[in-house]
Formats: sequence, structure tokens, C-alpha cells
Amino acid sequence: MEKWNQSSSDFTLLGLLPQNQTGLLLLLLTIFVFSLALCGNSAMIHLIRVDLRLHTPMYFLLSQLSLMDLMDICTTVPKMAFNFLSGQKNISFLGCGMQSFFFLTMAGSEGLLLASMAYDRFVAICHPLHYPIRMSKIMCLKMIIGSWILGSINSLAHTVYALHIPYCRSRSINHFFCDVPAMLPLACMDTWVYEYMVFVSTSLFLLLPFLGITASYGRIIFAVFHMRSKEGKKKAFTTCSTHLTVVTFYYAPFVYTYLRPRSLRSPTEDKILAVFYTILTPMLNPIIYSLRNKEVLGAMSRILGTFSFMKP
Repeated sequence: MEKWNQSSSDFTLLGLLPQNQTGLLLLLLTIFVFSLALCGNSAMIHLIRVDLRLHTPMYFLLSQLSLMDLMDICTTVPKMAFNFLSGQKNISFLGCGMQSFFFLTMAGSEGLLLASMAYDRFVAICHPLHYPIRMSKIMCLKMIIGSWILGSINSLAHTVYALHIPYCRSRSINHFFCDVPAMLPLACMDTWVYEYMVFVSTSLFLLLPFLGITASYGRIIFAVFHMRSKEGKKKAFTTCSTHLTVVTFYYAPFVYTYLRPRSLRSPTEDKILAVFYTILTPMLNPIIYSLRNKEVLGAMSRILGTFSFMKP
């Protein structure tokens, strides 16, 4: 078999949408979802920044979630749309590496951040008197920085390895972005050791945080059932159900995609699942948190009220 010519710097992304009218309609729908995600996450970040009542650990963590969702969807959709509209399918070697790095960073960091948010709710509901100490600004900052650093280190290791694999088949990646598992079938070397490392890495960044989230919410549910105040129960369940909805949207497609053996996966199925965690979830998260959170809705009404008051 002939090895891939290292002097060529391009990969080919086969894409998600067919080059016809149906594909164009789906692309327009994707761009609409992309616009909603940009507006929703940007608005959430701005709202938390300007409203002093939202300057709490819970909302600082939420602003980071919005930032990660914003970067996640900007990593994949613009290139996919450009390739479809231009009729090109190529992506440069460096562009592929950057896309893979940012996607994996957001994926890993978001899992750790969701675990931090679950811990925040656990302390707030189960140990309210200790909340100012356990969730101080310094602790919140450590959680945020730790999520970003660990996610980046994991992403860098996978990206560097994937770009140093010798390729001897077509450089056509059967995906709409440079996803490492979609690149492995193109290698002309046995990658079972690396695939095992992907499994271990995915377990560390998905399953361990998920177990932490499950343990936190198990304790929270137990504590909520023993609350005497109906209003307190309602508020706790609303907050927790919102976060659990976001956790489900994040973990379900990721776990199903990355923890299955390659023999049980298909490129079409992987691409459909990727739509959920790269396009739909970043759009849904700010909607879920804004519509089901009275404090966020209150902040929105105050900001809108200020703008209307400033108008002549």
C-alpha cells in the first residue's frame, strides 16, 4: 500500500449534507440553529456579566458552559457551511488539527464543568451553611481553570497523535469535521493500542464525571424528599431537573458514540449523533436554562427594562 504523501497538507471532509436542494434546505436550517446558538449563548454570557445578582458560583459556571458551547459550534458549523456553499471539501492539515483540538477541548472540559455544576448544587442543597466556604470564588475559579486545562491537555495529546499517524488510504474523512475516530480508519498502521487509549480517555472524561454527577444528585434527591418547605422542594427540583436535562443531552450521544467498538459503529450514525452534541446541544442549553430559571428570566427582564427606559 502506498503511504500518504506528507507534502500534501490537505484532508477531505466528505460532509454531512447531500449536494442538492434538500441539502441546501438542511444547511439553511443548520445556519438558523447556529444563529440561535450564537445569540443565546452570547446573551447568557453578557447577562451573567452585567447583572450583579447573578454573580454567584452557579452562574459563573453557567457562563463558562455557554462559552464552551459557543466555541464548540463555531469550531464545526462555519467550515461545514463554507465547504457546502463553495463546493469544496478540503481542509488543510493545520486547519484539521485546530478543529480537532478545539472540539476535543470543549468536549472534555464541558464534561468536567458539568460535574462541577452538580457539585455546586449538591453543596447548596445538602450543605447550605458550608456553601460560602466550599464554593468560594477561589474554589469556583479553580474548578473553571482545572476544567479548561485538563480538557486542553487531553485534547492536545489526541490531536498530536492523530496528526502523526501515517496514512496510506484516501485522505477523505467520512465526517463533517476532523473527528479523531473518523480519521483512524485511514491509517496504514494498527491503531488498536490508540483506540484502547481513546476508550480509557473517554472513560476518564465522561464516565468519572458522570458518576460524580449521579452521586451528587442521588444525595440531592434524598435531601429534597426530606425538605418540609414545598417552595424549597419545587425550587430545588426545578434547578436540578434543568441541569440533568443538559447533562442528558451532553452525555447520551457522546457515550453512545465513543464507548462503542469500531465494529459496531457506522459513519452515518456517528455523523447524526455528532449533530446533537456539536449543533443542537449548544443551541438548546441557553434556552433550557433561561426558560426554566426564574433568576435568569428576572435578569433578562431587568436588562430589557433598562434598555426600554433609556429609549427617548
